[in-house]
Parts: sequence; structure tokens; C-alpha cells
Amino acid sequence: MDDDLEAMTREQLIAEVKALREGIRRHRDCSKHELCWHHPNLWGLLPDPSDPIPVVPEWPEFIRGCIRYRQSLDEQAPSAPRTDEPYEE
Repeated sequence: MDDDLEAMTREQLIAEVKALREGIRRHRDCSKHELCWHHPNLWGLLPDPSDPIPVVPEWPEFIRGCIRYRQSLDEQAPSAPRTDEPYEE
């Protein structure tokens, strides 16, 4: 799957690592409502020719997942700042 790495020069490998790190940082630094979004740009950093279409749960299950995700933030990051800033498109 990652055979392309074998043919890369040191400089190309360094550039690849920097691009991957930047993509991971952009994803990591998502905050507020951005946390809930689909992130195909992150997957686009992979060389695999793929544009995955997610399986989307029906609304009741989707909302239960959102609630569970938010609860996990309370458990895993209890001292993270909170906001009541509304979502804006």
C-alpha cells in the first residue's frame, strides 16, 4: 500500500512528512462547530485514489452519536473552555 515511499528521495520524504503533519495539525486545531464536520481534505493527503462517501446514520441515531461525542469531550477534556457561540454558516 505504501510502496511509493520506497522510491522517494530523502527530500521528498521530508516534504511528505511536513504535508502530513500540517494536515494533522489543521484537523487537530478544529474547534467549536468545526469538530462536527466531514474532513475529506485530511484523507486527501493519502496517495490512495479514494473519495470515500460516508455511511450517514439516520437522524435519531446521528443525534445520539453527536450527544455521545459531546459527552466524551466532558469526560476526556473536562477543563476545556466552553462557549455558547451559535453556529453560523
